[in-house]
Amino acid sequence: MTRQSPFSIHGRHALMWVRDEREISIVRRQLNRLGMTITEGDPTNSTTPSDIVDVIILDADIIPIKSNPVAIWKMDIPLIVLVGTETPSRLKWLLELKPASFLVKPLRSAGLYTALVVAFDHVQRRSEVAKRIERLEERVRSRRIVLAAVLQIMRRHDLCEPDAFSLIRRTAMQYRTTIEQLSADIIAIGGMPGMATRIA
Repeated sequence: MTRQSPFSIHGRHALMWVRDEREISIVRRQLNRLGMTITEGDPTNSTTPSDIVDVIILDADIIPIKSNPVAIWKMDIPLIVLVGTETPSRLKWLLELKPASFLVKPLRSAGLYTALVVAFDHVQRRSEVAKRIERLEERVRSRRIVLAAVLQIMRRHDLCEPDAFSLIRRTAMQYRTTIEQLSADIIAIGGMPGMATRIA
């Protein structure tokens, strides 16, 4: 599947949670120029929009600091926050939202495209890192399974570690399966597949 470029803005959908009419006008005008569709809503309403949303633009100053983020803020949707109040408590709360980008108020006619590109790139990189971590964790789990299977074969057949691993590898090739899958089978049945004697 081809990844969408973070520079590709046209046709994407923005959910805008802004109350100030001047800021709404600036954001709406810029999004329209970029060819984005816009849904306007109320950030205090936790209802998830029915349409697919590519980015959320949130005026963070209209949300009480102690309020808990609604469910949609926690989804894997890039969040661009509009920041006007730069107190430590407000910024700490904003960091908990894990925004992908931000704009400082009062808004100007420039800067939104950059914020969008940064936001889309941020969420894409975060997704890639999460997938890489998942693959690495799977490899660690697989190695543990293979090691446990090797130890079983070493005990069962009185083999050294290289010979036990070699036996598992040859058997995996014979069964046309992976070493990891065969190792899981060895652990599950208590021995090498096709052998009647189980490991004690």
